[in-house]
Formats: sequence, structure tokens, C-alpha cells
Amino acid sequence: MKRCPECRRDYYDETLLFCLDDGERLLEGPASVDEPVTAFLPSTSTATDAPTRAQIHTTDHTAVSPTVNSGGAPGVKAPLDTRLVLVPVVAILLAVAAFFGYRQFISGDGQVESIAVMPFVNDSGSADVEYLSDGMTETLINSLSQIPNLSVKARSSVFRYKGREFDLKKLAAELGVQAILTGRVIQRGDQLTLNVELVDALTENTLWGNKYERKSSDLVSLQSEVARDVSNRLKSKLSRADVANVGKSYTTNPEAYQLYLKGRFAWNKRTGTSLKQAAEFFKQATEKDPNYALAYSGLAETYSLFSTFSVARAKDSMPQAKAAAERALELDSSLAEPHTALEMYFTFYEYDRVAGESEIRRAIEINTNYATAHQWLGSDLLTPTKRFDESLASLRRAETLDPLSPIIGTNLGDVFLFSRRYDEALDQYQRTLSLDPNFPLAYYSIAQARWMKGMRSEAVADIKRYIELSDDPSGKGELAFFLAKTDEREEALTILAELQGEAHDRYVQSYAFALVYIGLGDREKAYEFLNKEIDEHGMNANYYSINPELDELRPEPRFKAMLKRLNLPE
Repeated sequence: MKRCPECRRDYYDETLLFCLDDGERLLEGPASVDEPVTAFLPSTSTATDAPTRAQIHTTDHTAVSPTVNSGGAPGVKAPLDTRLVLVPVVAILLAVAAFFGYRQFISGDGQVESIAVMPFVNDSGSADVEYLSDGMTETLINSLSQIPNLSVKARSSVFRYKGREFDLKKLAAELGVQAILTGRVIQRGDQLTLNVELVDALTENTLWGNKYERKSSDLVSLQSEVARDVSNRLKSKLSRADVANVGKSYTTNPEAYQLYLKGRFAWNKRTGTSLKQAAEFFKQATEKDPNYALAYSGLAETYSLFSTFSVARAKDSMPQAKAAAERALELDSSLAEPHTALEMYFTFYEYDRVAGESEIRRAIEINTNYATAHQWLGSDLLTPTKRFDESLASLRRAETLDPLSPIIGTNLGDVFLFSRRYDEALDQYQRTLSLDPNFPLAYYSIAQARWMKGMRSEAVADIKRYIELSDDPSGKGELAFFLAKTDEREEALTILAELQGEAHDRYVQSYAFALVYIGLGDREKAYEFLNKEIDEHGMNANYYSINPELDELRPEPRFKAMLKRLNLPE
């Protein structure tokens, strides 16, 4: 048994190190004022040392040096052997130093300040329930993000380690966290088993662990229970409001919740096909529970990306994104995500940059740890309006929250690209590709940077790689632009014909055609499609003010007129 020396609460869970009420380190108990107590402190020994914890024994009784007769006057104390004094004193000082050094690592008050929730392992033996382990991980990340002053690494950073073995200390250093939470999920029929373990990344000691066995129908309540249990181990002093936010359940319908998890699983793949699947799952979730705010939020986020991934024209999807976001906020005004969807609606569809910035800053106000909000503030609003220094600051903040995100890394490079700092752009894109060699958008952007640097053959190779990795036809427009500019007109015209054929069967961004015609030197057709991109509210129009491939058109009055339509600076 253990006891808190401050509040005297007893604990029978031997894995606990801190009191859940006041954060004091637990002592071996029971302890009274008259008996010695033992405090277990983390060791500073290396991994090869045998001891894992140091013990300090203290007592309320004052030690008195013995009185001996050593040839002097009776009753006079003999001098102590200094070794007898120094050895225990040094041992105590070393242990105390280890203790306070450890507490400083955790935080000034003995609480964890940063954590990575690693992708839960699906031990069910079936890939069909992969959405469950992934979804439970993401839900827990979002729940713990509600805790004040706790840094929780974003999904995209931790999921880079999915399916990989990792060294705890190296992982913690890469992510910049103090604690790691891992889990294993098993589903057998209607039986669900979850094993979770919280580990101190510095000492590799287990701070806490638990096993949960529930029915699948209890999945919603299980998620809330796990979130509360973990939060109690991370932060001992949480307000009632914080506890409520961490353990909040957005639906009581287990079918709706599982459909939502399937929607998130598809949404995170970020392809045109997967986004269509995500929208269908989110819609089914709202049908199961018409008051499910998170499902409407997911639907809004999905529709807002349809035109970006060539799923549908913005005029066919952005109004749906707005409606879903407003419904989500009507049901739950505390959500940050619907505000990011509304930012995209106002910025890309209405060209109302003031309203867009207001929405994204509201999202950040609600959840300051929301990496995507900081990212979109920089990439969607600040960069296109040439507020490059602010944009870099916003994207650096997003990178801190989500250090391994390839899209954030690419958007950082885009700031350098659009501000004509091409060498810095190339360095940033190469860093991003070193993290994820198959991230498509990084190849599109690095192709642009290399083209502007005069590295034309490399640029062509990069954009071809983008086309291989992506199902987005806009890459063909960029390739045709490159080829036409290098006097390979016939090949460029062949690609133009391919795009025209594709446009009969799917949405092809008008900007892709505009690029081809700029490359071919046909400015009338180029302006036709540039204006069409604006009319269709295509996402590329948002970057007319800064895209270097349009520089040859900038002096012309009709180009300046387009920027005015878009509420963009010249």
C-alpha cells in the first residue's frame, strides 16, 4: 500500500507514483508520525544498472551522537568518524538530487507536460477493424488535447511510427515529449479488450498501466473512461470543467460512433476516393444520431477538401461544407474543427479573407494545440496576402505541435517559394521528403522551386513523380507548362488533349488548363481559364497574387483586375 504524505490518502495500486488529489509523491505506507516511511524515487542509473529505484529512509526521531569515554572527561562526546557521517549524507544528497532532477524533467510540480499517444496496435488478427485501433488513438489524442498546459503530439506525427518498432528514448527525443502512451486492441466478436501503458520516456519506467474488458456496445463509455484515467495520471489537479472536457462523449450511439471512426479512418488517407468514402460514413453517422456534432464536423471538413482533391467543384461542395459546419456548431459551440472548415469556405469560396481569418483564429482560441488551425492560418490566409513573416511564425507553431507532418513541412517550404527565397524552399522541401519520400505534394512544390532556379530537367522529373503518386490531374497541367516552355510543344499538346478528355469524366481544375496555355504562349486562352478558376471558386485562385508561374502576367491590367476580384494584393 502507498500513502500520500500531504492528504494521507491510501492507494493500493503499486504502479502509481503521485497522489491523484494533490500531486505529491506517494510514500510506502501505512505511515504514521512515529514510524519510518519509505519514499521511492526514480533512479538516475543507466539502463545497464541493476537498481531501478533509489530508496531514502527518514524518521521523525532526531539522531544523537553516542557519548563514549575515550580517555577524556566523562560524558564528553567523542568526535565522529567523518566517513560514518559523509557516506549516508552523500547517499541522501545523491538520491534527493535524482528525485528533484526527475521532477524537473516531468515539470516543476511533478506532472507530465508533454505526451505522445502512439498508434494503438490492432491485435485482433483482422485488418477490417484497423479503423477501431486508429480511431481510438485519435479520439484519445483529441481528448487529452483538452487538458490545459499539456502538449499532445498531433496524429500525423505519431502515426508515422505505426507498425514500426521504436526505441522509447529516441522516439521521445524526435517528438520532444516526456511520456509515451501505448495500447493494444483486441476485438473478438462482441468482446473488446484494451491494454494501455504509460511510460516515462527518460527512465523507461512504467508510470501506469491498465487492462479494460468491455462489450463492443460499451465502446463510447470506454473511450471516456480511458481518457479520464490517463488524464488523472498526467495531471493531478484538473478542474471539473477540464475533467468534463476530457471525458466528453459526443454520442451515446455505439453504431454512430463506429461509423464516425470509419469516416476518420478514410479521411486521414487524403485521396479523392477515400474522401468520398469518408463523407458517406459521416453522413451515415448523422443518420444514426442526428445530434452528433462531431460527425457533422467531420462532414464539413471532408466537403471543404473536395475541390482541392478534384472530387467535385467547389460550388457543388463548399455550400455543403458550410451547412455541416454550422450544424456542428449549433449542436456544440465548443468544437474548433467546424471553424477551420468555415475558414476554407469564406477564404476559398467567398473570397472573404476577413471572415476567414476570424474563423481560423476562433479555432485557435478554442484549441491552441490544434496544429491544422495554425497551419491553415499560415498557408490559406497569411501567405496569399504576402504576410510572409506572420505566415512563417504560424507555420513554425504548427510544426512544433506536429513536427513530423509532411503537409506542414511542405507549406513551410511554400512560404519561401512564394516569397522568392528558392534556396530556402529547396532545403525545406528536401527535409520534408527525407521524412516521407512518397509525399506527393512535396514533389509538386519542389518541382516549382527547381523550375524557378533553372533546374529544368529536375523539375520535370519531380512533377512526373507527383503524377505517379497522386490521382490529381492538375499535375499534368504543370508538366505541360514545363514542356511547352522547353520547346516540347507537341508533348505539351498531347497532355492538353488528355486533360480535355479527363474533364468529361471528372473534375479537372481550370487552373491546370491555364498553365498549359501560359506555357504555349496563348494568353487569351490562359486568361479564359484563369477567370474560370475564379468563377468556379477553385482553390488555386487563392494563390494568384504570389504564384511565380504567373509573374509574366502581373504587369497587365486584366491580371490586376482578377486580383481585385479575389481581394488579394497586387
